[in-house]
Amino acid sequence: MTGEELYERARSAAERAYAPYSEYRVGAAVLTRDGHVFEGVNVENAAYPLGVCAEKAAIAKAVSDGYKPGDLEAIGITASPCGGCRQWLWEFRLDRVTFRDGSGAVVTRTPAELLPDAWGLPA
Repeated sequence: MTGEELYERARSAAERAYAPYSEYRVGAAVLTRDGHVFEGVNVENAAYPLGVCAEKAAIAKAVSDGYKPGDLEAIGITASPCGGCRQWLWEFRLDRVTFRDGSGAVVTRTPAELLPDAWGLPA
């Protein structure tokens, strides 16, 4: 599955986001190395720090089904990932991240390009 296809899955998922405060809906679709796709959306909370990002939701769904770092190949996200999510993407060893950047272009980057000098991976 291409980055653009994952991005389109993420766009579709974003419609299900729970964003009553910001109305900024984000979707994500993560592809596993064995071909499964897990979708996630942002889920806001009135206490803003308690919200969940779409990419974390998608990765958490994959983990709850038994996937581990190294099992995830790529992700499509409808927005540029925040710093915390960039660490998640790096730690789960994804090969590529496709998202809409600040100029509106859909681009593909590696987690290392998005987060140089990331914290180490678990042993």
